Amino acid sequence: MPAATQQLTLEEIAEYMRAHMVEWLTEDSLAKPPAVYEIELRERMVRVEEELKHQRELMKQGFDLMGKRLDAMNEENNRRFEAMSQENNRRFEEINRRFEAMSRENNRRFEEINGRFEEINGRFEAMSQENNRRFEAVERHFESMLQRTDRFMIWSLGTTIGMGSLVIAILKFSL
Repeated sequence: MPAATQQLTLEEIAEYMRAHMVEWLTEDSLAKPPAVYEIELRERMVRVEEELKHQRELMKQGFDLMGKRLDAMNEENNRRFEAMSQENNRRFEEINRRFEAMSRENNRRFEEINGRFEEINGRFEAMSQENNRRFEAVERHFESMLQRTDRFMIWSLGTTIGMGSLVIAILKFSL
């Protein structure tokens, strides 16, 4: 039958399959009577159930082994994590010791620098005191010069006025 002349629907195919399924199944049993076929089916079912039971036991053993393996891996991971944690703690303690040593060294250097600054401050204070002493000496010198100048001016003024008065008196009497 050519495919173009006869088109089968799904319903027709399903009906054909239902009608011939029993025949095909009995042919596979090599024409055994239905009772023998039923016993054979039951034996097969028992074997399948036993195999399923065996598969369940194997799966359970596999799951148990997997659980043990996961527990062992978990313990190993915990051990490794603890070892890493201890190693990290050791490293952090070493870093802390280094920082403390650096801090002590920096403090020592800062104290040394502070000592130098205090020494320089002492020098500046000594220089300031020396400069003050010199300025005071110069000021005393200027004051003494000012006093001598004042005395000279007074004597000069007195002498000038005296001489001027004397010249006026002489001129007044002489004329």
